[in-house]
Amino acid sequence: MIISKTEFLYRAQTDQETLQLWISEEWIAPQGPDTEPEFSEADLARAGLIRNLQQDLGVNTEGVGVILNLLDQIHSLRWALSSRLRAGETESESGT
Repeated sequence: MIISKTEFLYRAQTDQETLQLWISEEWIAPQGPDTEPEFSEADLARAGLIRNLQQDLGVNTEGVGVILNLLDQIHSLRWALSSRLRAGETESESGT
C-alpha cells in the first residue's frame, strides 16, 4: 500500500523536520521523486520503531543508526538463509 507524505506524517505521529532527518540519515527510504515521495507500510513500521527507540528507550541518533543497520543485516541474513533452505529442499525433493 502506498502512503502519501501527508498521511505518513499523520500516521507516524511526526513532523516534516523529523521526517527529513530520518530520510537524510537513510533510516527511511521513500520511493518516488523528492517532490512527491511515496511511503510503504514497512516505512511506517520503521518510523514507529525509530520513535520507540528515541522516546521510550532514550537511544541517541548514532545509536538509532547502529540499531537499524544491525536489524537490516539480520533481516538480510534471515532472507538469505531462508532462500538457501528453500533451495536445499528443492534439491532434496528432486533427488540431487
